[in-house]
Amino acid sequence: MKKIRIGIMGAGRGLCIAQNFELLGCEIVALCENRPERVEYGFSEFGFDIPVYEDFDEFLKLDLDAVVLANYFHEHAPYAIKCFKKGIHVFSECISNGTMAEGVELIRAFEKSNSIYMLAENYPQMKFNREMKRICDGGSLGKIIYAEGEYNHPANPYDSRFLKDYIYFENHWRNYLPRSYYITHSLAPVMWATGATPKRVSAAATFVPFEDKTSARMVADRAAIVTTFNDDGSVFKVSGCAAFGAHHNAYRVCGTNGQIENLRGMGEKIMLRYSDWAIPEGMDEINCYDPEWHDKDEEFIENSGHGGGDYIVARMFLECIREGRQPEHPYDIYSAVAMASVAILAHRSILNSGAAYDIPDFRLEECRKEYENDRQTPFYGSDGSEPNIPCCSHHDYRPSEEQLKNYHEAIK
Repeated sequence: MKKIRIGIMGAGRGLCIAQNFELLGCEIVALCENRPERVEYGFSEFGFDIPVYEDFDEFLKLDLDAVVLANYFHEHAPYAIKCFKKGIHVFSECISNGTMAEGVELIRAFEKSNSIYMLAENYPQMKFNREMKRICDGGSLGKIIYAEGEYNHPANPYDSRFLKDYIYFENHWRNYLPRSYYITHSLAPVMWATGATPKRVSAAATFVPFEDKTSARMVADRAAIVTTFNDDGSVFKVSGCAAFGAHHNAYRVCGTNGQIENLRGMGEKIMLRYSDWAIPEGMDEINCYDPEWHDKDEEFIENSGHGGGDYIVARMFLECIREGRQPEHPYDIYSAVAMASVAILAHRSILNSGAAYDIPDFRLEECRKEYENDRQTPFYGSDGSEPNIPCCSHHDYRPSEEQLKNYHEAIK
């Protein structure tokens, strides 16, 4: 079988992902990266020695079957579109598009291409989330009516190394990241388990300024509490990327007969509970257990990043390429853009006192027309363009002069 030839954009996270594709028999052809120190770090950390390109257009002139987009969080769409125009498959990290207009452009370009597009979202493939989907698919919970997704990732305020490696200039996207935008780790697992797609969103933020002595963070919200109303009548409550309490990933799905959740602070342990009148044969009312992978590649999965999800999503992408098909919900491009729309419009809801917004269906031209010129963004662009909406629920929030001074000292 011919090896699938893959190019990597982004030396840090990109080369970490590349390890799994190499393990799956792909050829890693080249890297696109414009920071020499990241190239040096990536090669030493992940063991690659491949040609490096600074110019993406030159990079795309190579004989590539697919490209991994692991560049800045909010800037994937323009590069995906360039891949579509050349018939190159796309494996896109995190959010698919940074603005609503980019979502329209992304889907229009995709529909003119023969490329396969997959959102590289790994959290649904963690062991406990795979078990939740298995139980939901089995039907014993009855009709699914509610689910929660909580990705809680507070940053260590004393970790100056993180600043130097990941937030290395003042206008970096991480300093301007609204709490609702990093949504896929909390939203995608419950979408995958239930099959539902959000159709309307409302959100509120928890504003508590950070006490870090060293910071250029322009967002003092600790979490976005996002409520979605879905196409199957269910409701989700998800957190975006939160910073309260202790670090954890927590998910719960509730049906008319019972509920399933992973237990905070208990590793991969599952709690599956049924109403006493709806207990399936062979089960107890309360079932607490460690789930199994139920997967032929368990040995490789266990050694992969993000709870095994990194290996599994890479394998899923390759299966799509080899079988000539698009990935399923919520990994396909329409689901990816719907999640990006939740992220973007939830932030607008926060800025507008919790006002609800409809999630557009960009399969429909009337929805595309509504948003094709909507370029509101809280981020600086790589071209120097400035934000045109606030990134924090309190629009006038800024870090102190002392925090900024210490930040600039830390990143020297």
